[in-house]
Amino acid sequence: MTQSYIIMIYIFCAPSGSGKSTMVKHLLTMHPDLFELSVSCTTRPPRGQEVHGKEYYFISVEEFQKRIENDDFIEYEQVYEGLYYGTLKEEIDRIESAGRQVLFDVDVKGGLNLKRILGDKAVSIFICPPSIDELRRRLEGRGDTSPEMIEKRLAKAEEELSYKPYFDRIVVNDDLNHAFEQLDAIIDENNDL
Repeated sequence: MTQSYIIMIYIFCAPSGSGKSTMVKHLLTMHPDLFELSVSCTTRPPRGQEVHGKEYYFISVEEFQKRIENDDFIEYEQVYEGLYYGTLKEEIDRIESAGRQVLFDVDVKGGLNLKRILGDKAVSIFICPPSIDELRRRLEGRGDTSPEMIEKRLAKAEEELSYKPYFDRIVVNDDLNHAFEQLDAIIDENNDL
């Protein structure tokens, strides 16, 4: 039986600690032949065990700027001076030509830009924490983030939460299994599985 695709691209956005990466990993695990994660470009150096071409394509500022001039990006953003993130058009082409649907795990502004550009070809999904207090608890529970960074992430989360009405779908991650069910229902709506 062949699978029929209605939507080819899913855009996932969320404040840090909301469970966005967990949701994406769930789909990749449950449907390894259906989905593939788009790998973004960045000018920041790799962290820890990050591998070029897996977590990101790590390129120089000069190469990034050249690729901007060549119109190679579907979207990009300069987060700070000399720190760029972006999505290559060829990455979408690569995944779609392999017969898979594209998953984006991006920040809120990048996600809104992608949705604006891709229109009805994409479904934008906002993963929402049940509350800011719960988000604080999750970030503190990780044990790998300084109190100052937690405060910065929470301030950013409050700003990012203000954008949730602009997304096609909202999944509240209050209970992981319930959040997976909500996500699976969205995928089922858009695929004949």
